[in-house]
Amino acid sequence: MNKSLVEFVAKLSLFKGLSAQEIELIVPLLEEKNLSEGTTVFVENMPGESLYIVREGTVQVSRMISEGREKTLVILGPEDFFGEMAILDGGTRSATARVVENACLLRMRKSDFDTLCTQEPRAALKFMHNIIKAFSRRIRENSEEYHKMLLWALEAQKDG
Repeated sequence: MNKSLVEFVAKLSLFKGLSAQEIELIVPLLEEKNLSEGTTVFVENMPGESLYIVREGTVQVSRMISEGREKTLVILGPEDFFGEMAILDGGTRSATARVVENACLLRMRKSDFDTLCTQEPRAALKFMHNIIKAFSRRIRENSEEYHKMLLWALEAQKDG
């Protein structure tokens, strides 16, 4: 097993609370993908099938806000992850992910996550708990940003 990959995964918040043995069960489920700048990882509204972890490089996550106009939601770097909803519900992608700086991504397919849930439920539960915590944090942060944006718009109306 790739020792540097195990060490990298072990320090990620996504795997917090998992034992060394549990991490060693998960690492073989992670497929390493080297992608060039400009490569689209996935497109908004396409079926979701994998979670991605950025090992190296930079990934932009964006949404279409009108025909031909895209809004950057976040820029992700090493140790960040994205696409987590896909392994939980298998629904369509809510955004587009594109490599903006050559990247090494680790991919976990939904089918592998489902196998982990069946074969190692305790490890899968810890992993899922960390996904939910991160997802909740993101929702909270986005709610605060949305609130600030609404206040700004109201102030701009008053001044206008």
